[in-house]
Amino acid sequence: MAGTILLRPMEVEIGGLTVDELKLRLSSAGVQLNDYAQLLMRHPLFERASDPKKITVRSYSVEELGVRTAATLPRIYEQAQGMGLELCPAVTGPYLRLAFMGQESSSNSILSAGRKPADSLTIASPSLGDDSYPKGFYLRAVDSVPWLRGYRCDDAYEFSAEDRFIFQAPILE
Repeated sequence: MAGTILLRPMEVEIGGLTVDELKLRLSSAGVQLNDYAQLLMRHPLFERASDPKKITVRSYSVEELGVRTAATLPRIYEQAQGMGLELCPAVTGPYLRLAFMGQESSSNSILSAGRKPADSLTIASPSLGDDSYPKGFYLRAVDSVPWLRGYRCDDAYEFSAEDRFIFQAPILE
């Protein structure tokens, strides 16, 4: 199970595809997208293919970041960056979903409204808009079907200490 929640660093190539190529690859791989993920993929960042680059990512629970109680995104991100971790580029979600198809199915297949779904992995990335626009992507598998989902929350929403986020390892030059 440890391998299915990205406890070890994983190298992922991001960029290099147009939004149409990316959507075709996701569809061909059987990945489902919710409306928020589709909206995020219409953002101008996805319009043209950027040069491909490799990043290294790993998941951490909020507690592993040193926060023992529920915490907001700003607090989680500040804590992680204080540990030398970096936010993933905003386009990471679809590429990581394609690279990480071995995610185990959620222990709870009910799609949660208003709280983070069980066994999901939220990709820590910069916000692409205000609170009315989806904040970013998360990965989840439901009944063996891989999902790329977008989510919305404001800066007051609190994630539990068990919630997991994917961060980029520092870039060493």
